[in-house]
Amino acid sequence: MNIMFFLKPKSDLAYIYDYHTLRQALEIMEYHKYSCVPILNKEGKYVGSITEGDLLWSLKELDLFNIKEAESISIMKIKRRVDYQCVTAESNMEDLIGRAMEQNFVPVIDDQGHFIGIITRRDIIGYCYDRLKECGE
Repeated sequence: MNIMFFLKPKSDLAYIYDYHTLRQALEIMEYHKYSCVPILNKEGKYVGSITEGDLLWSLKELDLFNIKEAESISIMKIKRRVDYQCVTAESNMEDLIGRAMEQNFVPVIDDQGHFIGIITRRDIIGYCYDRLKECGE
């Protein structure tokens, strides 16, 4: 199965850049209502991911309760508990299933490391469910 069939392209997603500030990240995540977003560098390569929890614990650790102060903090200074592991466009469904057990989505990169989109856990579970139904028939 070609995993590109399940790809949600970069143009349809919210993400942040590694030069964004903590405040920008908070605003992007709030606007799109995402609990985790990919982080890209200026060249569009996947750097990692950041979650609401990462931001929350950083605000507490930095003792930041004034959003204005968050404008001067680089997002790359925020401690991330774990980065979502990516796959390449040539990966197979088994690679995705393993990742989806630990992550809400799987970032997909091309052969040069550029971020091209994500595949959601929901789509992976839907694929597995359809295969199970076929086996039962």
